[in-house]
Amino acid sequence: MTKASAAAADSKRVNAPRSAAAAAPANAALTPDAKIALFRTMLRIRRFEERSLRAYLAKQIGGFLHLYIGQEAVAVGCCSLMGKNDHVITAYRDHGHAIAVGMELNPLMAELYGKSTGCSKGKGGSMHYFAPDKNYWGGHGIVGGQIPLGVGLAYGIKYKGLKGAAMAFMGDGAVNQGAVHEAYNLAALWSLPVIFVIENNGYSMGTSQARSSAGELAKRAEGYGMNWGVIEGHDLYEVRAGMDKFLRAAREESKPAVVEIRTYRYRGHSVADPDTTYRSKTEIDEYRRTKDPIQVFQATLLAEGVLTDALVEQIDNEARVEAETAANFAEASPYPTPEDIQSDVYWEADNPSQRKSHGRLFFD
Repeated sequence: MTKASAAAADSKRVNAPRSAAAAAPANAALTPDAKIALFRTMLRIRRFEERSLRAYLAKQIGGFLHLYIGQEAVAVGCCSLMGKNDHVITAYRDHGHAIAVGMELNPLMAELYGKSTGCSKGKGGSMHYFAPDKNYWGGHGIVGGQIPLGVGLAYGIKYKGLKGAAMAFMGDGAVNQGAVHEAYNLAALWSLPVIFVIENNGYSMGTSQARSSAGELAKRAEGYGMNWGVIEGHDLYEVRAGMDKFLRAAREESKPAVVEIRTYRYRGHSVADPDTTYRSKTEIDEYRRTKDPIQVFQATLLAEGVLTDALVEQIDNEARVEAETAANFAEASPYPTPEDIQSDVYWEADNPSQRKSHGRLFFD
C-alpha cells in the first residue's frame, strides 16, 4: 500500500464535516479547483514542517522550531478568507500562516537555516517570518506581544477608511498576558475591525490549558462587550464558515471579536519540548486517528467526488518534492556576511542620502 493509499484508508475513519458548515456561503461558493487548492496548501504545510523537523534533528537548523503539524485547517481556513485589505499577524508558530497567505517555500526554509536568501534575510529564523506584500506581519517571539500590534493594524484599516479586518492569532498560553487584555480593551473601546484568534491546541509550554486558564477563553470577550465564538479547528469547512461571519462583521460594521479555535498539535511546544511528560501517546494517536485535519478534509473531498486516490497521491508527492527542493535550496544558499549585521536595523543607515539625524547609529 502506498503512503497515499494508507492516508486514504485512514481518512475513512474520521468524521466528515457537518452539512451545515459545508453549505455555509463561504464554502458553498467554492469551486472544485478551489477546494483542491485548499487541500494542497494543507498538505504543503504538513510536508514542509516534516522536512523542517528532519533538518532540525540533523542540526542544520539552530534555535527553536515550533511546528504547526496538526493545526493546518486553522491557518488555511482563516487565511483563505482574506481580502485585499485584510491583514494577519501571529506568534512564533508561524510557518502554517506564512504558507497559507502564499509565501514560497524556498525563502521560508532558507530562513530556518539562517541563510541570506531567507524571507527575513536569515536574521529572524523560525519565529520571524514576514511578508508585507501579502499583508502578513509575522511571526513574533514574545508571548502575546503581537496582539497589540494586531490592534494597530486594525486601527490603520479604520483610519484609512478601508473595508478590511486584521486577524491577530495567539496560542492558548497567551490569553492571560496583560497586553492581550489591554488590546481587547482598546479594540472594544474604539470599535476596531480586529478578530482575536485563539488557536487553542490544549497545551502551552508544558502545561495544559485546563490547568492554566480559568473559564471559557473566548467568553472573556463579554467583559469587553465584544462578540465571541468557538470553532472546531480540525474541520476546514467549520473554520471557514465560522470565521467568515466574524470577518464580515469586522469589515462591514467595524466590530471586533474573540474567536477560540479548538485544535491540536502533534509535536511538542517546540521540538526541544519533551511533550511526553505531560500528555500520553494514546491521546495524540486518538486525535490523529479521528480528527486529523488533512484526513478529515480528504475524506470529505473524496466523498464529494472532488478528489480521487490518484490525485491525492499526486498532490502528496508534489508537496514532498517541493519541501525537499526547499531544503536543497536552503543548504546551497550563502550565510549573511558580517557586514549584514548592520543592515535592516535603522532606516537612515540603509538610506544615508536621506539621513537627517546626527551621531553614531552603531557602536563597536
